[in-house]
Amino acid sequence: MDKKREFRRVPALDKCFGVLELFAGNERPLRITEIARTLSYNKSTVYNILHTLADLGVLEHAEENAFRFGAKLYALGKSAGNGSEPISAVHPYLEEINQKTRLSVFLWIRSNGHAVVLDHVDSPDDIKVSFETGMRIPLLAGAGGKVLLSMLPEAELDRLVSENKELGSSPTFTVNVKEYREMIKIARRDGFAFDDEEYIEGVRALAVPLRLHRAHLQAAIWIAGLKSQIKNEDLPFYRSILEDIAKKIETRFSLTASFSGLNHE
Repeated sequence: MDKKREFRRVPALDKCFGVLELFAGNERPLRITEIARTLSYNKSTVYNILHTLADLGVLEHAEENAFRFGAKLYALGKSAGNGSEPISAVHPYLEEINQKTRLSVFLWIRSNGHAVVLDHVDSPDDIKVSFETGMRIPLLAGAGGKVLLSMLPEAELDRLVSENKELGSSPTFTVNVKEYREMIKIARRDGFAFDDEEYIEGVRALAVPLRLHRAHLQAAIWIAGLKSQIKNEDLPFYRSILEDIAKKIETRFSLTASFSGLNHE
């Protein structure tokens, strides 16, 4: 048997994981000074670690020069053996929606100005809408973007929307900022959004917000199909399925959060 080969531990990785563990223990964004003080790290070291992790998508920029976990971290969790929360918990519900609708189903989260696919179940039909895990699309696009934006505080919503003079990427859909704000207002009121060829010509989509009791995490369930697959008369049926499943998921995560809170008392 070969003798175990010695290795040289990499101090930078120790510090990197120290930073990630600190984020894991907090439910709010953290700043460079706070991290450096808590871990007794040099501020320039913390600066370089944070910006490298943000560049990789493991962290992302939050308000006022703070950082929080990024979408890449959740995508990496999905690749782990047993998956990770919230992906492994939500996946069976995506399969249930897929079986009831025969449409492609997606779990998206917001990552700054983009929506990122965390998980998906494709339609069994030969012709279908498909996005791979980890794919990013503009946040200001389609039904999912509306419900993700509807979950944001007004100040952050204003910043993201006001940066875009014209919204919509399909030849069949272009609106101004005022019109789009009204769409988000309706999505917030209804807890639901519909996309009729707004992002991709010939494609329709429906989405509902998903409140997973994770601070600073905006998530949505999104079903999509060709216009010929999503007919007007079927919209109430699809909406009811999405809303019922979303309630089941939110109840599960609410109970988990409650038990977690009791364990920390």
